[in-house]
Amino acid sequence: METKKQKTWIIIAIIILGIIAFLIPNQIAAQTGIKRTDLQKHDLSISGRETVQAKIDFEGHSAFGKHFHPGEEIIYVLEGSLEYEVEGQAPVTLKAGEVLFIPASVVHSARNNTSLKASELATYIVEKGKPVLTLVK
Repeated sequence: METKKQKTWIIIAIIILGIIAFLIPNQIAAQTGIKRTDLQKHDLSISGRETVQAKIDFEGHSAFGKHFHPGEEIIYVLEGSLEYEVEGQAPVTLKAGEVLFIPASVVHSARNNTSLKASELATYIVEKGKPVLTLVK
């Protein structure tokens, strides 16, 4: 049986772990030079689907590692140039004004190979209730 003191320490440990879990993603984003700004999210007329739109800013020489989405991603490069690696395809570098379509659940990554800032507008058509993004090791 746990004592009152043990329960107090367990609660403190849970609080500390919660704070660490909250801070780590922000620190990783700051270290990678990537900033994601969610713009809008809406249910679609197709049952179980939603659209999410975000602006992703890449500092010079930054990269977003391998990941996938539970639905399609439509990318429009707003500024700069970005290199995309999409599983099963040769890498492609897009500049401002160019677009890319990534099918559902296909692993991909993005990289800014220049010293200038680059940005993309990403529109996701995904399964509602699932994480918009899953990182791949």
